[in-house]
Amino acid sequence: MPDSPRHNLPADPNRFVGRERDLHDLRGLFAETRVVTLCGVGGIGKTRLALQVAAGLTAAHPDGVWLVELAGLRRPELVDQEIARVLGVREEAGRPLLDTVTDRLRDQRCLLLLDNCEHLVDRCAEVVEALVAACPPVRVLATSREPLRIASELIWRVPPLDLPDDVTADVESVQLFLDRAAAAGTRPGPESLPDVVRLCRALDGLPLALELAAARTRLLSPGQIADRIDDRFSLLTTGGRTAPARQRTLLAAVEWSYDLLADKEQVLLRRLSVFAGDFDLDLAERVCARPPIAAGEIVDLLGGLVDKSLVLCDESRYRLLETIRCFAVERLRQAGEQEQLRQRHLDVLCELQERYFQTEMVEPRVPWPCRLQALTATRTLLPDQRAALDWAAASGEVGLGLRLCRASTGLYPIGGNLAEIVGWLERLLALDVSGLTEDEIAYTKACLAYGLETRDELGRALELAREALAGLAPGSLFPRGVVHSLMVVLLLRMGRADEALCHAEQGLAIAERSGDIWNQASGLAGLSAVALTRGRLREAQRHGEEALARAREHGHRWIMARTAGQLGAVAEARGDLVTAKAQYEMAEPWLREVGGDLDLARCLARIGRVAAMLHEFTAARERLAASLALGRETGQRQGVARCLVGLSVLAEYEGDLEGAVLAAAAAAALRESIGQHSATIRIEELLGRARTKLGDGRAAALWSRGRAMSPDDAARHVLEGERVPPRAPVPAEPVRPSLLTAREHEIAGLLTRGLSNRAIAAELVISPATVARHIANIMEKLGYTSRAQIAVWAAEHQQAPPRASA
Repeated sequence: MPDSPRHNLPADPNRFVGRERDLHDLRGLFAETRVVTLCGVGGIGKTRLALQVAAGLTAAHPDGVWLVELAGLRRPELVDQEIARVLGVREEAGRPLLDTVTDRLRDQRCLLLLDNCEHLVDRCAEVVEALVAACPPVRVLATSREPLRIASELIWRVPPLDLPDDVTADVESVQLFLDRAAAAGTRPGPESLPDVVRLCRALDGLPLALELAAARTRLLSPGQIADRIDDRFSLLTTGGRTAPARQRTLLAAVEWSYDLLADKEQVLLRRLSVFAGDFDLDLAERVCARPPIAAGEIVDLLGGLVDKSLVLCDESRYRLLETIRCFAVERLRQAGEQEQLRQRHLDVLCELQERYFQTEMVEPRVPWPCRLQALTATRTLLPDQRAALDWAAASGEVGLGLRLCRASTGLYPIGGNLAEIVGWLERLLALDVSGLTEDEIAYTKACLAYGLETRDELGRALELAREALAGLAPGSLFPRGVVHSLMVVLLLRMGRADEALCHAEQGLAIAERSGDIWNQASGLAGLSAVALTRGRLREAQRHGEEALARAREHGHRWIMARTAGQLGAVAEARGDLVTAKAQYEMAEPWLREVGGDLDLARCLARIGRVAAMLHEFTAARERLAASLALGRETGQRQGVARCLVGLSVLAEYEGDLEGAVLAAAAAAALRESIGQHSATIRIEELLGRARTKLGDGRAAALWSRGRAMSPDDAARHVLEGERVPPRAPVPAEPVRPSLLTAREHEIAGLLTRGLSNRAIAAELVISPATVARHIANIMEKLGYTSRAQIAVWAAEHQQAPPRASA
């Protein structure tokens, strides 16, 4: 059975009427044209036409047809972020997000549908131009009121629907009106056809205008509607009106529909314009229920607006067409309510997000479905959170803006992208924060430190985390526990295990006193990580088991997966590969449930690597292939490199030493390209085995060839079982016989005696901090994660190295 087409196109609730020639011609253009922009006035049907075109092109684009809705965005930099979000691409540290997106799409046969580009047209043009230049198979379909004006663009002016020349129903505009009237519950008879024709001509064949008019047929005949539209036109065309005819027609239709509303319906419609995305009844009641509208009236008023085609409804979610929303925004401003409603919108989102945060993260004994529902809700509200944060920054509501940032788990790396949360926090902190308490500023710095650590800005993250701990109020127990756990991660990554231990113990003590189960699990996981780094495997196992037990008690799948992964790492260090694989496999479905793509890719790679070492080759290949696909889809080169290392292990265990060298070389080249150390003891040992079995020249040639291969080609060699034919020798890159300096050899040897950093420092007459830095370098070079692993390696490879100078 063929795979289902990959797309995120919404189902159209109404039948698509007309434009058969346009559909056929537009779909045919994409065989040779890279960029097509559908241009036209609002309401002419650009979006619906684009969706129909895209739906017919899914088979021709096996890597996906992806709708990117831009109407709710208000800042140019969010264009890149929204495209990345739709594609599932995550930001890489120190790299422009657009570069990561282009790498993800470079060989992808996909179609991007960028809808409503006009208010961000300059940035859209830059992004599309970059994508077209870097990604030859990619096609772009855009909708905009004005062209992008780039070299590769074909501009398609969307015409109105065909108009009748006489009294006939066999034209597009009449068919659309009759179809939508039927959907509204009325079927005009043949006697009404002359009035329908008159109405279609009066409305210039504009689809939105026709749909608004058709929604009124429950109350008015087509003739009565046409009479009123004609009256409105006579008013609009007086007084030196300069707008284009079609724009006046649309405005006339929308104004006419608006004027026919009851007073409270008008009030609700303009208030609904504050929502940037879709919304539910509860949110509408919270934001819009102000005099003269009571909360209990919203449901009936909203139903009336849906009946009149001014609000769209998909099950329990509502939204406004962009044309209607823009009209309503202007009416809200004219009514003098804009500031009040935007402020109310911000207040309500803060209240909701803080409630969701408490449910998802803080409160004990909450069933997992309730926690997941809270996480899903905060992600659903992302467009509105962005709009509210824009308002907070523009209006100087820094305190509320930062409250929203702190409470929104949907903005953080597990569900959002790093650039966005860091950007919001830095933007708001750059404003006047004199009205904030020290605790509020400290909590905000903690959030910023979290985002910076995830994108590898360790020094700045550490400084901010320390400032956060110093400034948090004594009663801010949950954030204090989170910051202590963050400090553990930072300090371990920097090779400072002694300091990390202090923070793990302090965080755990605070969490136990306050009954904070999340931070109890996190603190115990930190103690396990510190013990593992020191080679104390029994202690690491004990803390890891306690951490998983607390995580299960809390129920959040992310903290459960994190603690299971920690136990997997401990089992690997013990050499118990069966248990390690079981722990990693336990974490996999939990990560899928929370949608943590980056953590899931890492977990799958671990399972695949360990399965290969257990000779479970089919399982290893499946997991590594899945991890590689996730790494490519999310644009994470580090994840791809991790998979290549796993594939190198798989190839060697399957007896393909040549493939192992190729994959390892490709991984080394990729890591170097992103500024990471590529040399590890495994590479050195692998090359030693390759030279022994294949000969120096062949091993060198394979290494050089692997470094020149693309990651995809290297992965394909292992996954598809290709073999490398002998080739003429090529100049080999030098491979150093030893990766460690003399001092590092000396410190590795002292670790075999179980000495602490302080004891090693005393023996070598250097500082403990210098010892910690050396140990961190040794771990990086050898590819190890614990002092115990270094000690084992030193015992096997070193023979009393010469004493180094400090």
